[in-house]
Amino acid sequence: MDDLSRRSLLRAGGVAAALGTLGTAAQAEAHPWRWSAAGSIPGTGTGADPRFTWDDEADPVIARLLDRGEVPRVNQLLNGWVRNSDPLPAGLPTELRDFMEHARRLPSWADQRQLDLAAEFNTKRGLYLGVLYGFASGMLSTVIPKEALAVYYSKGGADMKDRISKTAKLGYDIGSLDAYRPSGEMVVTAVKTRMAHAGVRHLLPQSPHWAGRAPEDVPISQHDLMVTWHSLPTTVMRTLKDWKVRIPADEQTAFLHSWQVSAAMLGIRHEYIPATWSDAESQAQQVLDPILAPTPEGLKLADVLLDLGKGLDGTILSRGVLEALTRFTLGDEIAGWLRLGRHPLWDGLLKTAWRPFVAVREGLLPAPFMPPAAWMFDELLRQFVLLYTAELKPIRIQIPTGNNPNYP
Repeated sequence: MDDLSRRSLLRAGGVAAALGTLGTAAQAEAHPWRWSAAGSIPGTGTGADPRFTWDDEADPVIARLLDRGEVPRVNQLLNGWVRNSDPLPAGLPTELRDFMEHARRLPSWADQRQLDLAAEFNTKRGLYLGVLYGFASGMLSTVIPKEALAVYYSKGGADMKDRISKTAKLGYDIGSLDAYRPSGEMVVTAVKTRMAHAGVRHLLPQSPHWAGRAPEDVPISQHDLMVTWHSLPTTVMRTLKDWKVRIPADEQTAFLHSWQVSAAMLGIRHEYIPATWSDAESQAQQVLDPILAPTPEGLKLADVLLDLGKGLDGTILSRGVLEALTRFTLGDEIAGWLRLGRHPLWDGLLKTAWRPFVAVREGLLPAPFMPPAAWMFDELLRQFVLLYTAELKPIRIQIPTGNNPNYP
């Protein structure tokens, strides 16, 4: 792999991660919800169909802010809210402050010991996670029909580089060693993302372009969020098992727990969050697997993503490399849907070299020097992704004030 520089590999992972981290969501409108809440964290539920359930706490607050024209001022105030321990900025509207103080609290069942163990898992498998969040989860989102629609016609579709940076930040923060500790940023990122979702729910129905294509009246339902959720941890765990990565049971549970907490922080009702990996797999088979399909919007987004290998210095990462990585992680069927070309050199190299590379790396992990060394490399990768996607600018997740201006 001498011809593919380390910098190119880092860039590739960040570029493809554009749509992967709970940005907007997809809905399986043709597949009714049949998953039992007995498999959820509380083990019971209200029976509400998540296809017609949104965010009763965030949505009315953000809608009123938008209608009163207060969002630009609020976004400016929230630019300085970064760390989990930071107090909320002075001057926020009272109803927004009340919502945010409530939304920033971890769920009662959050277990810091499990979150710490998840951080250890990330130190060992950060490289795999970076590849999978980018080329499995990220590109998978372009064949989740409703997610592609929502992204394409909302504000994020107008500047994919900016949207990539925000999505990459969420993925970066959840994988950080101090994600939910006071010094971390995941709580802030989750609350800001939740408010951004609420803004899209209010604004996107006002776009006649989206309304003419979408099968529902309001985007990003609870069902949508769970579909996107499964494109992340469930897809990652499926692939790690396929790669024969032997993950101790306690680390598997901890990794799931970190994503369960993230789901709750993003406003997903606890009755829809799977309690175990078995429950997650059964839900994914119902809500994710049957709905994957190509759409005109998804094809356009995939095309944009695969052309975003152009770097800050003007160099270009071969689209062929990105296509080969996408084919390798998602398989020939989805690669065909996305009309990806075949690249014998890269296709063959990934097919023959990746699994032996994983096996060798797994064999080294028990060595006392390996986890710190692995984390140092993976952390450099993660930081480079953020710098590249943000073009050295601060990454600010904000409440949108409009839709894609190219489709007014």
